[in-house]
Amino acid sequence: MAAHAQTVMKISISVAQNSHQGVAIDTFAREVERRTNGRYKIQTFYAGALGGERESIESVQLGTQELAFSSTGPVPNFVPEARMFDIPFLFRDKAHARAVLDGQIGQDMLAQFDSKGFKALAWAENGFRHMTNSKRAVNTPDDLKGLKLRTMENPVHVAAYKGFGIITTPMAFPEVFTALQQGTVDGQENPLPVIMSAKFDQVQKHLSLTGHVYSPCIFLMNKATFDKLSAADKQHFLDAAKEGARANRARVDEDDAKGVTELRAKGMQVVENVDKAKFVNQLAPVYAEFDKQFGKSNLDRIRAVR
Repeated sequence: MAAHAQTVMKISISVAQNSHQGVAIDTFAREVERRTNGRYKIQTFYAGALGGERESIESVQLGTQELAFSSTGPVPNFVPEARMFDIPFLFRDKAHARAVLDGQIGQDMLAQFDSKGFKALAWAENGFRHMTNSKRAVNTPDDLKGLKLRTMENPVHVAAYKGFGIITTPMAFPEVFTALQQGTVDGQENPLPVIMSAKFDQVQKHLSLTGHVYSPCIFLMNKATFDKLSAADKQHFLDAAKEGARANRARVDEDDAKGVTELRAKGMQVVENVDKAKFVNQLAPVYAEFDKQFGKSNLDRIRAVR
């Protein structure tokens, strides 16, 4: 008897397999296959093999790729509402961010993707972003003035970093290592799990634990592809994404716990105690703008989640 027909789908990340994002898609792929008894097979691609995050999201929207796992960096170009989560110092810590994303606010935001050609399966995590550079230690916002920093292709980040006097250089992730190596940019900002898996310690001397932006990740699926699944299979994909997110967050916690020690051992100079209040104060004019853009009540609702 012929084996049952198998549908193959692709999912991609722009960072290495041995990373918090690799764990997310590997777990997801395994769970989809297990839950659907092998009727669906997910092919996993790493390290920008199918393009950077923005290109992957575009491919999913067009339906040339079924799935992508991405940080929310380029997401506002497709779903502008999601920009709100990228505001600096909006989330107190990971527990706060996870509570918001897994609660009503986060679930309402996932629904915003439907009309843009996506089915957003689940929120996962990139982590809190920190600054690295090759020029000097960053203790206060003044130390950032004039530094040329690679930023994500994200309007909220760019506005905020300009508020610090940073010369912002938006660039897709797969190009960053070379740009740092060649000195095209002085630095970049990313969570510890990304800094570690991308081996930025080889091309950056200074790390400051600014924790300035919480960076979510998201499992995205082409909406038409999702809609074609049976009700049971839809649930299997959603559950598999939740499992992927759980494994991903556990790895972020692990990387965060050992990251500073590991990066110091590799020669990076780390500033651990950054006066965050100074950074927040510096952004006062930018915050006023964000209050207008997003509605102060919406931001207060996020801040109020315990």
